[in-house]
Amino acid sequence: MSRSPHARRIMTCTVALALAGCATQAPPPVMHPTQPAAPQPVSTAPRLPQPTVPFAKPPGTSPLPDPYPAMSPEQARAQFVRDTAAKYGIEPARIESVLAKATKRESILTAMSRPAEAKPWRDYRPLLVTDARIAGGRKFLEQHRAKLAKVEAATGVPAEIIVAIIGVETSYGANTGKHSIVDALYTLGFYYPRSGDPTKAEREARREAFFRNELAMLFALGKQEGVDVSSLTGSYAGAMGYGQFMPSSYLEFAVDGDGDGKRNLFTNLDDVFASIANYFIVKGGWQRGGPIAARAQVAPDALPFEPEGFEPVYTLGDLAEAGYRASAPLPPQTPATVVYLDGADGREAWLGFRNFYAITRYNISKHYAMAVRDLADAIAGRTPAANAAAQGSTAP
Repeated sequence: MSRSPHARRIMTCTVALALAGCATQAPPPVMHPTQPAAPQPVSTAPRLPQPTVPFAKPPGTSPLPDPYPAMSPEQARAQFVRDTAAKYGIEPARIESVLAKATKRESILTAMSRPAEAKPWRDYRPLLVTDARIAGGRKFLEQHRAKLAKVEAATGVPAEIIVAIIGVETSYGANTGKHSIVDALYTLGFYYPRSGDPTKAEREARREAFFRNELAMLFALGKQEGVDVSSLTGSYAGAMGYGQFMPSSYLEFAVDGDGDGKRNLFTNLDDVFASIANYFIVKGGWQRGGPIAARAQVAPDALPFEPEGFEPVYTLGDLAEAGYRASAPLPPQTPATVVYLDGADGREAWLGFRNFYAITRYNISKHYAMAVRDLADAIAGRTPAANAAAQGSTAP
């Protein structure tokens, strides 16, 4: 059928528009059969925990002072006098007069070379947790219950912990040490024993610098408290009083417990109790009512795990996933770490909490912290930790 030229033009446009419209349409999607995702294998093997608890170290954790450059003891002494006089505003002649009477003590060097903390736990514990010390602690606690209760209520540090510290350090004040503090710090500050081991040389030099710094702070303490430092006696390491505070700790953490305007850690028990508690709180971060340690139940497939320090930077939940569970019922978010002890029946795994860390700030030793805990438990009449240690598994 023939069409007019006009009709043919309309039809051509219509077809062109239709073709143009199709060109702008997206092609229909190609449909494929749905394939289920392949199942991923789920690992049930334990994994090592990673630190998840924010942890800010409290004061007193600065590195040891830098040692002097290589110099003779005489040169080091002259430098010490200049430094101490300038830093603490003390007349050099006063420092010189005290040092002129100081004596190097070989007995102190010998004692420093064999600290008790180097013993394994099975040998260390019987030295500190004895029947006599437990009985003495109970008697001391009863004698001073009112003063101790006042400090515990104010600080949250249990009375038995304060008593255990005094028991371990000085047998409840019966043995505060007979060494001249000046002699002790002079000996260790200028003649610290050297093992001859090149790998220990730097630490030994820094330890010497530490004790030299403590000697300087002893002069500062004498000026601040109006004390004749030459008359002070204490341990072979320079610690003093019922709680065996080093001069730096005396300056920083000792407090006036009875409001008489003085800090007397030698004869004033109000000051002694309050200062030990303050030390735990300020330097250790003691948590009122918190746990100290609990035996760990170790799973047979637990991976070996040895944290470098005592900071509780893991949660119990994380440690449980790694195969280390607390034998005591505690919330899974409780901060903790793993601590190992060489017990009488083999290696033991324990969980140390924030208050365990706090005790290690008093003496950086897991053995010391555990002994204080055990002694405090015994003084308070709780089940001895040694009996409870049968719970749990041997560490891998």
